[in-house]
Amino acid sequence: MNCQLIGRWRIVEADIWDRDHLDLCGPATLTITEKGHGEIAFGALQASLDIEYSRLSVGFTWDGSDEGDQVLGDGSAELLDDGSIEIEFA
Repeated sequence: MNCQLIGRWRIVEADIWDRDHLDLCGPATLTITEKGHGEIAFGALQASLDIEYSRLSVGFTWDGSDEGDQVLGDGSAELLDDGSIEIEFA
């Protein structure tokens, strides 16, 4: 599909968390692989992603743990004109 978001992205800012929280347990990252999977890590959250691709965006469901509690949800990421991505995470 030639999705332009495949790779590892550094999460540098969020609407509700400051940078110290994002990098609490290591660098905050979103990883998107070619094989329908990925990972997201920020704060104390670590989760696996199941991904659906388009050329300039992805949608995903996620399942992982946050401070030892099992959590899950969905989200999306879109490539912006400036080469950064915008992530929506629920």
